[in-house]
Amino acid sequence: MKEEIKKTLAYLESGKIILYPTDTIWGIGCDATNYQAVDRIYRLKQRVESKSMIILLDDAAKLPLYIKEVPEITMDLVGSISSPLTVIYQGAQGLAKNVIAADGSIAIRITKDEFCAELIRQFGKPIISTSANVSGTIDPVTFSQIPEVIKNGVDYAVDHHRDRIVKAKASRIIKLENNGEFTVIRK
Repeated sequence: MKEEIKKTLAYLESGKIILYPTDTIWGIGCDATNYQAVDRIYRLKQRVESKSMIILLDDAAKLPLYIKEVPEITMDLVGSISSPLTVIYQGAQGLAKNVIAADGSIAIRITKDEFCAELIRQFGKPIISTSANVSGTIDPVTFSQIPEVIKNGVDYAVDHHRDRIVKAKASRIIKLENNGEFTVIRK
């Protein structure tokens, strides 16, 4: 895993896009602070830019770097749900403008996947996590389900977990308001 992280880091650090296994499904990723790299993902996925993407962090302690106000309930909420949870926060900051939604919000998941967490920890910045598919098609749970157009459109496909078959699904998504109230977007 160490060598694979080292290889993947070189691509992220040079502004490239990657195909990688996450704690949910296979994803396309890049430096979430790099506007050009994020734009390449939108074009590869044929996704409208008004539909924001998720970013991954390795530690909830880093949330204040990317959102202006961390609601008090955040740590309890993130810590109490064992399945992958993506939270939409208000007041995004420190990210590429094309990652932030029109209303100023950002969707963030604290990854529990060992590979992703270590990659992000060593990279020192959040990475994009969007499903490795063309917008509107099925989410790829296994590497073999990823369309060739996606595989051929990234700069590097991570070798780790290519043969993994798990009952994975996209993360649960909630929208969290600064006052602590939240709405379930996807169960």
